Amino acid sequence: MTTTGFTPTTAVPSRTGTKRLAVSGTYSTGKTTTTIALSHLTGIPRTHARTMREILADVLPDKRLEECTASELIQLGIRRFTERAVHESHLAGGFLSDGSSLHEWVYGKVRVRAGIHPTDGYEAGEAAPDFYEEVIDGMGAVLKDHARRAYDVFIHLPVEFDLVADGHRPVSERFREMSDELLRGTLDELRIPYHVVGGTIEQRLATIVDIFGLPALMSLERAVELARSETADGYRQVSAAAARRSA
Repeated sequence: MTTTGFTPTTAVPSRTGTKRLAVSGTYSTGKTTTTIALSHLTGIPRTHARTMREILADVLPDKRLEECTASELIQLGIRRFTERAVHESHLAGGFLSDGSSLHEWVYGKVRVRAGIHPTDGYEAGEAAPDFYEEVIDGMGAVLKDHARRAYDVFIHLPVEFDLVADGHRPVSERFREMSDELLRGTLDELRIPYHVVGGTIEQRLATIVDIFGLPALMSLERAVELARSETADGYRQVSAAAARRSA
């Protein structure tokens, strides 16, 4: 499955000249596996920011993400964006980004409606304090401006896979739906071109390579095998770190 979003009338990089690709999508849409596999397949360097839960271990080691206050969640979002921007700045020749600056804003904005700590149902969790939305919108102006400048085009992954119940994604299905809608709406608002690419990981890779005329340095199957191995290793490291903190 592939659909195309905003088609700009102003000049943008050509089909083969696009160098700064951002892979968008909410929780459990396969961003990490897709970007790792695509990097192996094409040789384009991958960049990303650590998850808020990973950053939390450094800055608030005695807390679980579900225990963070609104101001602490804002702090984590700012730290994540800073890390993302620094990593991107080191890749002047182009990159493949796992997520984007828009994610820091969208996940904060949706918490205004879904609650600071979204539940598994459709009812909002703990309400955000009065100051929260104003601060998030102020951050949003910066994060949207970065997205306009930093990325040539987005590849948006729709919600197709089940939400992974690994204890590291404290969100609900409703949160995912709202985030997906806001991500696409923001890309339209900013007039950033994007392609919605669905299917299996192998199907996604084939579609993306075709859209952008990218090289294939290995088979699709081998790229996905490497990506799944790296993703599993990363998950084990995060789980082990979480277990050590709770011990």
